[in-house]
Amino acid sequence: MIVPARNEAAVLPATLPALLAQRYAGALRVTLVDDDSDDGTAARAHWLATECGAANMFCVTAVPPRPPGWAGKVWAMAAGVAAARRSGARPAYWLFTDADIAHDPDVVAALVATARADQRDVVSLMVQLRCVSGWERLLIPAFVFFFAKLYPFGWVADDRRATAAAAGGCVLISDRMLRAIGGFERIAGALIDDCSLAAAVKADGGRLRLELTSRARSVRAYDSLDAIWQMVARSAYTQLRESPLLLTGTVAAMVLLYMLPPLAAVAGLLRRDRSLTAGGAAAWSVMSAMYVPMLRRYDQPIAAAPLLPLAAALYTAMTLDSARRHWAGRGGAWKGRVRDRPPAVSQPHGALNGQPPVSHPR
Repeated sequence: MIVPARNEAAVLPATLPALLAQRYAGALRVTLVDDDSDDGTAARAHWLATECGAANMFCVTAVPPRPPGWAGKVWAMAAGVAAARRSGARPAYWLFTDADIAHDPDVVAALVATARADQRDVVSLMVQLRCVSGWERLLIPAFVFFFAKLYPFGWVADDRRATAAAAGGCVLISDRMLRAIGGFERIAGALIDDCSLAAAVKADGGRLRLELTSRARSVRAYDSLDAIWQMVARSAYTQLRESPLLLTGTVAAMVLLYMLPPLAAVAGLLRRDRSLTAGGAAAWSVMSAMYVPMLRRYDQPIAAAPLLPLAAALYTAMTLDSARRHWAGRGGAWKGRVRDRPPAVSQPHGALNGQPPVSHPR
Protein backbone atom coordinates (compact mmCIF):
# COMPACT_ATOMS: atom_id res chain seq x y z
CA MET A 1 0.00 0.00 0.00
CA ILE A 2 1.30 3.43 -0.96
CA VAL A 3 0.08 6.53 0.89
CA PRO A 4 1.23 9.86 -0.61
CA ALA A 5 1.17 12.50 2.14
CA ARG A 6 1.97 16.20 2.16
CA ASN A 7 1.30 17.98 5.46
CA GLU A 8 -1.18 15.37 6.69
CA ALA A 9 -0.13 15.05 10.34
CA ALA A 10 -3.54 16.27 11.53
CA VAL A 11 -5.58 13.58 9.75
CA LEU A 12 -3.29 10.56 10.19
CA PRO A 13 -4.54 9.60 13.69
CA ALA A 14 -8.01 9.11 12.18
CA THR A 15 -6.85 7.11 9.16
CA LEU A 16 -3.47 5.38 9.47
CA PRO A 17 -4.37 2.98 12.33
CA ALA A 18 -7.29 1.62 10.29
CA LEU A 19 -5.01 1.05 7.31
CA LEU A 20 -2.52 -0.81 9.48
CA ALA A 21 -5.30 -2.97 10.95
CA GLN A 22 -6.59 -4.43 7.67
CA ARG A 23 -7.76 -8.03 7.86
CA TYR A 24 -6.09 -9.60 4.86
CA ALA A 25 -4.84 -13.15 4.43
CA GLY A 26 -1.84 -12.13 2.33
CA ALA A 27 1.23 -10.09 3.15
CA LEU A 28 0.67 -6.36 3.66
CA ARG A 29 3.15 -3.52 3.82
CA VAL A 30 2.35 0.17 4.03
CA THR A 31 4.69 2.81 2.64
CA LEU A 32 3.87 6.40 3.52
CA VAL A 33 5.50 8.80 1.08
CA ASP A 34 6.34 12.05 2.86
CA ASP A 35 6.15 14.71 0.16
CA ASP A 36 8.25 17.49 1.65
CA SER A 37 5.93 18.03 4.62
CA ASP A 38 6.73 20.68 7.20
CA ASP A 39 4.14 19.71 9.83
CA GLY A 40 5.76 16.56 11.25
CA THR A 41 3.87 14.11 9.03
CA ALA A 42 6.69 11.54 9.03
CA ALA A 43 7.21 11.64 12.80
CA ARG A 44 3.47 11.36 13.49
CA ALA A 45 3.20 8.40 11.11
CA HIS A 46 6.13 6.58 12.76
CA TRP A 47 4.64 7.16 16.21
CA LEU A 48 1.20 5.89 15.16
CA ALA A 49 2.65 2.74 13.57
CA THR A 50 4.60 2.01 16.75
CA GLU A 51 1.56 2.61 18.96
CA CYS A 52 -0.46 0.22 16.77
CA GLY A 53 2.22 -2.45 17.04
CA ALA A 54 2.61 -2.39 13.27
CA ALA A 55 6.09 -0.91 12.89
CA ASN A 56 7.28 -4.09 11.16
CA MET A 57 4.82 -3.62 8.28
CA PHE A 58 5.25 0.13 7.91
CA CYS A 59 7.85 2.52 6.60
CA VAL A 60 8.15 6.17 5.63
CA THR A 61 10.10 7.30 2.60
CA ALA A 62 10.89 10.84 1.55
CA VAL A 63 10.13 12.04 -1.96
CA PRO A 64 13.24 12.86 -4.01
CA PRO A 65 13.40 16.26 -5.71
CA ARG A 66 10.69 16.45 -8.34
CA PRO A 67 11.77 16.60 -12.00
CA PRO A 68 10.31 19.24 -14.29
CA GLY A 69 7.04 18.15 -15.84
CA TRP A 70 6.02 15.73 -13.10
CA ALA A 71 2.86 16.40 -11.10
CA GLY A 72 3.49 16.29 -7.37
CA LYS A 73 1.20 13.40 -6.44
CA VAL A 74 2.22 11.27 -9.43
CA TRP A 75 5.89 11.75 -8.50
CA ALA A 76 5.12 10.79 -4.90
CA MET A 77 3.35 7.60 -6.00
CA ALA A 78 6.27 6.70 -8.28
CA ALA A 79 8.68 7.31 -5.40
CA GLY A 80 6.61 5.07 -3.15
CA VAL A 81 6.68 2.23 -5.67
CA ALA A 82 10.43 2.65 -6.11
CA ALA A 83 11.02 2.57 -2.34
CA ALA A 84 8.86 -0.51 -1.89
CA ARG A 85 10.68 -2.32 -4.69
CA ARG A 86 14.06 -1.44 -3.20
CA SER A 87 12.92 -3.03 0.05
CA GLY A 88 12.18 -6.26 -1.80
CA ALA A 89 8.43 -5.90 -2.36
CA ARG A 90 7.02 -8.01 -5.20
CA PRO A 91 3.28 -7.52 -4.78
CA ALA A 92 0.56 -8.84 -7.04
CA TYR A 93 -1.39 -5.62 -6.40
CA TRP A 94 -0.63 -2.07 -5.37
CA LEU A 95 -3.15 -0.05 -3.39
CA PHE A 96 -2.81 3.72 -3.60
CA THR A 97 -4.85 5.57 -1.02
CA ASP A 98 -4.90 9.15 0.19
CA ALA A 99 -3.81 9.98 3.71
CA ASP A 100 -7.24 11.36 4.63
CA ILE A 101 -9.12 8.11 3.91
CA ALA A 102 -10.34 5.92 6.79
CA HIS A 103 -10.88 2.31 5.70
CA ASP A 104 -13.03 -0.40 7.22
CA PRO A 105 -10.97 -3.48 8.21
CA ASP A 106 -12.03 -5.56 5.19
CA VAL A 107 -11.52 -3.02 2.39
CA VAL A 108 -8.21 -4.37 1.09
CA ALA A 109 -9.44 -7.97 1.11
CA ALA A 110 -12.63 -6.95 -0.70
CA LEU A 111 -10.73 -4.98 -3.35
CA VAL A 112 -8.39 -7.87 -4.10
CA ALA A 113 -11.28 -10.35 -4.14
CA THR A 114 -13.19 -8.15 -6.60
CA ALA A 115 -10.15 -7.72 -8.84
CA ARG A 116 -9.59 -11.48 -8.98
CA ALA A 117 -13.20 -12.63 -9.27
CA ASP A 118 -14.11 -10.03 -11.89
CA GLN A 119 -10.73 -10.15 -13.64
CA ARG A 120 -10.14 -6.40 -13.28
CA ASP A 121 -6.76 -4.74 -13.58
CA VAL A 122 -7.93 -1.66 -11.65
CA VAL A 123 -10.58 -1.50 -8.96
CA SER A 124 -11.25 1.95 -7.54
CA LEU A 125 -13.60 3.20 -4.86
CA MET A 126 -15.33 6.55 -4.81
CA VAL A 127 -15.08 6.92 -1.05
CA GLN A 128 -17.73 8.53 1.12
CA LEU A 129 -16.81 12.19 1.36
CA ARG A 130 -17.37 14.17 4.54
CA CYS A 131 -20.79 15.81 4.55
CA VAL A 132 -21.22 17.71 7.82
CA SER A 133 -20.98 21.46 7.31
CA GLY A 134 -23.66 23.45 5.50
CA TRP A 135 -21.52 23.91 2.41
CA GLU A 136 -20.63 20.20 2.38
CA ARG A 137 -24.30 19.24 2.58
CA LEU A 138 -25.11 21.51 -0.36
CA LEU A 139 -22.15 20.64 -2.59
CA ILE A 140 -20.62 17.25 -1.76
CA PRO A 141 -23.53 14.99 -2.81
CA ALA A 142 -23.82 17.11 -5.95
CA PHE A 143 -20.10 16.67 -6.62
CA VAL A 144 -20.44 12.88 -6.62
CA PHE A 145 -23.68 13.10 -8.63
CA PHE A 146 -22.03 15.16 -11.38
CA PHE A 147 -18.94 12.92 -11.38
CA ALA A 148 -21.15 9.88 -11.96
CA LYS A 149 -22.86 11.69 -14.84
CA LEU A 150 -19.50 12.62 -16.38
CA TYR A 151 -18.12 9.10 -15.92
CA PRO A 152 -21.02 6.60 -15.73
CA PHE A 153 -19.71 3.73 -13.64
CA GLY A 154 -21.29 1.15 -15.92
CA TRP A 155 -19.49 2.65 -18.90
CA VAL A 156 -16.19 2.58 -17.03
CA ALA A 157 -16.59 -1.16 -16.48
CA ASP A 158 -17.69 -1.77 -20.08
CA ASP A 159 -14.70 -2.98 -22.10
CA ARG A 160 -16.44 -1.88 -25.31
CA ARG A 161 -16.54 1.77 -24.27
CA ALA A 162 -13.65 4.20 -24.12
CA THR A 163 -14.89 5.81 -20.88
CA ALA A 164 -12.17 5.46 -18.25
CA ALA A 165 -12.14 6.81 -14.71
CA ALA A 166 -10.95 6.09 -11.21
CA ALA A 167 -11.22 7.86 -7.87
CA GLY A 168 -7.78 8.72 -6.54
CA GLY A 169 -8.63 8.27 -2.88
CA CYS A 170 -8.56 4.49 -3.28
CA VAL A 171 -7.12 2.73 -6.34
CA LEU A 172 -6.03 -0.91 -6.54
CA ILE A 173 -3.95 -1.81 -9.61
CA SER A 174 -2.24 -5.06 -10.47
CA ASP A 175 1.53 -5.01 -10.62
CA ARG A 176 1.33 -6.65 -14.04
CA MET A 177 -0.78 -3.79 -15.38
CA LEU A 178 1.36 -1.10 -13.78
CA ARG A 179 4.39 -2.55 -15.52
CA ALA A 180 2.50 -2.98 -18.81
CA ILE A 181 1.62 0.72 -19.06
CA GLY A 182 5.21 1.73 -18.28
CA GLY A 183 4.63 2.79 -14.68
CA PHE A 184 3.85 6.30 -13.60
CA GLU A 185 6.15 7.71 -16.25
CA ARG A 186 3.16 7.16 -18.57
CA ILE A 187 1.16 9.84 -16.71
CA ALA A 188 4.03 11.87 -15.29
CA GLY A 189 2.51 15.31 -15.81
CA ALA A 190 -1.10 14.39 -15.05
CA LEU A 191 -2.82 16.73 -12.64
CA ILE A 192 -5.85 14.42 -12.54
CA ASP A 193 -3.80 11.32 -11.83
CA ASP A 194 -6.65 8.90 -11.12
CA CYS A 195 -8.53 9.30 -14.41
CA SER A 196 -5.27 9.56 -16.35
CA LEU A 197 -4.10 6.26 -14.87
CA ALA A 198 -7.44 4.65 -15.70
CA ALA A 199 -7.28 5.97 -19.27
CA ALA A 200 -3.77 4.56 -19.73
CA VAL A 201 -4.87 1.17 -18.42
CA LYS A 202 -7.96 0.98 -20.61
CA ALA A 203 -6.06 2.18 -23.67
CA ASP A 204 -3.70 -0.77 -23.22
CA GLY A 205 -6.52 -3.28 -22.95
CA GLY A 206 -6.86 -3.27 -19.18
CA ARG A 207 -10.19 -3.74 -17.40
CA LEU A 208 -11.58 -1.22 -14.92
CA ARG A 209 -14.13 -1.15 -12.15
CA LEU A 210 -15.27 1.93 -10.22
CA GLU A 211 -17.71 1.74 -7.33
CA LEU A 212 -19.34 3.94 -4.73
CA THR A 213 -18.63 2.83 -1.18
CA SER A 214 -19.31 3.76 2.41
CA ARG A 215 -16.64 1.35 3.69
CA ALA A 216 -13.94 3.96 3.05
CA ARG A 217 -14.49 7.54 4.12
CA SER A 218 -12.64 10.81 3.72
CA VAL A 219 -12.12 12.69 6.98
CA ARG A 220 -11.01 15.88 5.26
CA ALA A 221 -13.26 18.79 6.15
CA TYR A 222 -14.49 21.37 3.67
CA ASP A 223 -16.20 23.72 6.08
CA SER A 224 -16.34 26.76 3.81
CA LEU A 225 -17.33 27.55 0.25
CA ASP A 226 -13.77 28.70 -0.39
CA ALA A 227 -12.34 25.31 0.64
CA ILE A 228 -14.56 23.47 -1.85
CA TRP A 229 -14.01 26.16 -4.47
CA GLN A 230 -10.22 25.80 -4.26
CA MET A 231 -10.46 22.02 -4.51
CA VAL A 232 -12.60 22.13 -7.65
CA ALA A 233 -11.00 25.13 -9.37
CA ARG A 234 -7.60 23.47 -9.08
CA SER A 235 -8.37 20.88 -11.76
CA ALA A 236 -11.80 21.44 -13.32
CA TYR A 237 -10.39 23.00 -16.49
CA THR A 238 -7.79 20.26 -16.74
CA GLN A 239 -10.67 17.77 -16.58
CA LEU A 240 -11.94 19.48 -19.72
CA ARG A 241 -8.56 18.94 -21.38
CA GLU A 242 -7.93 22.70 -21.18
CA SER A 243 -10.20 23.11 -24.19
CA PRO A 244 -12.20 26.34 -24.65
CA LEU A 245 -14.62 24.35 -26.81
CA LEU A 246 -15.26 21.75 -24.10
CA LEU A 247 -15.54 24.53 -21.53
CA THR A 248 -18.20 26.27 -23.63
CA GLY A 249 -20.10 23.03 -24.14
CA THR A 250 -19.95 22.13 -20.45
CA VAL A 251 -21.18 25.52 -19.31
CA ALA A 252 -23.99 25.41 -21.87
CA ALA A 253 -25.00 21.92 -20.75
CA MET A 254 -25.01 22.88 -17.07
CA VAL A 255 -27.15 25.93 -17.80
CA LEU A 256 -29.62 24.07 -20.02
CA LEU A 257 -29.95 20.92 -17.92
CA TYR A 258 -29.79 22.24 -14.38
CA MET A 259 -30.29 26.01 -14.26
CA LEU A 260 -32.81 26.70 -17.00
CA PRO A 261 -35.69 24.61 -15.55
CA PRO A 262 -36.02 26.56 -12.27
CA LEU A 263 -35.46 29.83 -14.12
CA ALA A 264 -38.24 28.88 -16.55
CA ALA A 265 -40.57 27.93 -13.70
CA VAL A 266 -39.99 31.23 -11.90
CA ALA A 267 -40.23 33.25 -15.13
CA GLY A 268 -43.49 31.49 -15.95
CA LEU A 269 -44.93 32.42 -12.58
CA LEU A 270 -43.90 36.05 -12.99
CA ARG A 271 -45.34 36.22 -16.50
CA ARG A 272 -48.39 34.12 -15.61
CA ASP A 273 -47.43 31.73 -18.39
CA ARG A 274 -48.81 28.36 -17.32
CA SER A 275 -47.06 26.41 -20.07
CA LEU A 276 -43.67 27.86 -19.20
CA THR A 277 -44.25 27.30 -15.48
CA ALA A 278 -45.40 23.71 -16.00
CA GLY A 279 -42.53 22.85 -18.33
CA GLY A 280 -39.91 24.32 -16.04
CA ALA A 281 -41.42 22.73 -12.94
CA ALA A 282 -41.65 19.33 -14.63
CA ALA A 283 -37.99 19.38 -15.68
CA TRP A 284 -36.99 20.61 -12.22
CA SER A 285 -38.97 17.77 -10.62
CA VAL A 286 -37.35 15.13 -12.83
CA MET A 287 -33.86 16.42 -12.04
CA SER A 288 -34.68 16.49 -8.32
CA ALA A 289 -35.99 12.91 -8.43
CA MET A 290 -32.79 11.73 -10.12
CA TYR A 291 -30.78 13.40 -7.34
CA VAL A 292 -32.66 11.79 -4.44
CA PRO A 293 -30.65 8.50 -4.35
CA MET A 294 -27.42 10.44 -3.91
CA LEU A 295 -28.92 12.52 -1.11
CA ARG A 296 -30.01 9.32 0.63
CA ARG A 297 -26.52 7.89 0.31
CA TYR A 298 -25.25 10.94 2.15
CA ASP A 299 -28.08 10.91 4.72
CA GLN A 300 -29.39 14.25 3.53
CA PRO A 301 -33.08 15.23 3.51
CA ILE A 302 -34.99 14.62 0.29
CA ALA A 303 -36.28 18.19 0.63
CA ALA A 304 -32.79 19.35 -0.40
CA ALA A 305 -33.19 17.87 -3.91
CA PRO A 306 -34.56 21.09 -5.48
CA LEU A 307 -31.30 22.82 -4.48
CA LEU A 308 -29.37 20.88 -7.14
CA PRO A 309 -29.56 23.85 -9.60
CA LEU A 310 -27.87 26.07 -7.00
CA ALA A 311 -25.07 23.54 -6.63
CA ALA A 312 -24.83 23.33 -10.43
CA ALA A 313 -24.51 27.12 -10.68
CA LEU A 314 -21.71 27.16 -8.11
CA TYR A 315 -19.82 24.31 -9.80
CA THR A 316 -20.17 26.08 -13.14
CA ALA A 317 -18.68 29.21 -11.61
CA MET A 318 -15.83 27.15 -10.13
CA THR A 319 -15.14 25.65 -13.56
CA LEU A 320 -15.03 29.08 -15.17
CA ASP A 321 -12.67 30.25 -12.43
CA SER A 322 -10.49 27.20 -13.07
CA ALA A 323 -10.18 28.25 -16.71
CA ARG A 324 -9.39 31.82 -15.65
CA ARG A 325 -6.60 30.58 -13.39
CA HIS A 326 -5.19 28.45 -16.18
CA TRP A 327 -5.13 31.37 -18.59
CA ALA A 328 -3.45 33.47 -15.88
CA GLY A 329 -0.73 30.82 -15.44
CA ARG A 330 -1.94 29.73 -11.99
CA GLY A 331 -3.66 26.48 -12.85
CA GLY A 332 -3.18 23.45 -10.61
CA ALA A 333 -2.18 25.38 -7.48
CA TRP A 334 -2.48 23.10 -4.45
CA LYS A 335 -0.83 23.02 -1.02
CA GLY A 336 1.58 25.80 -1.91
CA ARG A 337 2.53 24.44 -5.32
CA VAL A 338 1.69 25.76 -8.75
CA ARG A 339 1.76 23.30 -11.61
CA ASP A 340 4.79 23.83 -13.82
CA ARG A 341 4.39 23.73 -17.59
CA PRO A 342 7.63 22.79 -19.34
CA PRO A 343 7.71 22.46 -23.14
CA ALA A 344 7.89 18.69 -22.86
CA VAL A 345 7.40 16.28 -19.98
CA SER A 346 10.58 14.61 -18.82
CA GLN A 347 10.35 10.83 -18.92
CA PRO A 348 12.83 9.48 -16.38
CA HIS A 349 13.07 5.76 -15.94
CA GLY A 350 13.96 3.41 -13.15
CA ALA A 351 11.03 3.56 -10.74
CA LEU A 352 9.96 0.07 -11.67
CA ASN A 353 13.30 -1.66 -11.30
CA GLY A 354 13.86 -0.58 -7.75
CA GLN A 355 15.86 2.54 -8.54
CA PRO A 356 14.48 6.04 -8.01
CA PRO A 357 13.69 7.88 -11.24
CA VAL A 358 16.31 10.35 -12.38
CA SER A 359 15.74 13.47 -10.34
CA HIS A 360 16.37 17.13 -10.90
CA PRO A 361 16.23 20.12 -8.56
CA ARG A 362 12.77 21.39 -7.71
